[in-house]
Amino acid sequence: MYRFALILPLVIQAPAVAAQSVKPAPSGSYVTDPTHTSLTWRVSHFGLSNYTARFAAVSASLDWNAEQPAKSRLSVAIDPASVRTDFPFAEAEDFDKKIGTAPEFLAAKPIAFEAKGITLTGDNTGTIKGDLTFRGETHPVTLDVRFNDSFAEHPMDKLPRLGFSATGTVRRTDWGLDFAVPALGEDVQLMVETEFVPVKR
Repeated sequence: MYRFALILPLVIQAPAVAAQSVKPAPSGSYVTDPTHTSLTWRVSHFGLSNYTARFAAVSASLDWNAEQPAKSRLSVAIDPASVRTDFPFAEAEDFDKKIGTAPEFLAAKPIAFEAKGITLTGDNTGTIKGDLTFRGETHPVTLDVRFNDSFAEHPMDKLPRLGFSATGTVRRTDWGLDFAVPALGEDVQLMVETEFVPVKR
């Protein structure tokens, strides 16, 4: 089973919320706020450093059940063409396009995660079991989760809001991405920052 830590709204009585004496976000349908959502990944480069890149287009939908968080539902979609490497090949080669579309890399195939079950493990932690689809293959993944905070009314935009952070690791060869192993690491570390806002009606 693959492990991946993702900060998600699994509990409504987190200490931070109680300390602020504000009401937590109510049940309902939420989506990611793109301004406050990022997915960064890194992989070992010959053991000398960790090569880091990110996806610029990450979206997720959350059916949040404030009374019974374990019954919440989550779906995540990532556009492989949105990969950003900042690799200095801009004049000679579109390296981001190569990573996003070449068959030995992301193969231009959508990346998706569909949660199948949520288990609470503490006041602001839990696990999510689901399916990760990557390069046209789907395998089960277990996510270690932590809830950061929520507002029934955010002080800036006056909307309900849920906020999370995440770290985790997946083994890329399980999805057939074996380019340059072991010079480039087999394990890919993931770092997520995200906030959810209500679906616009």
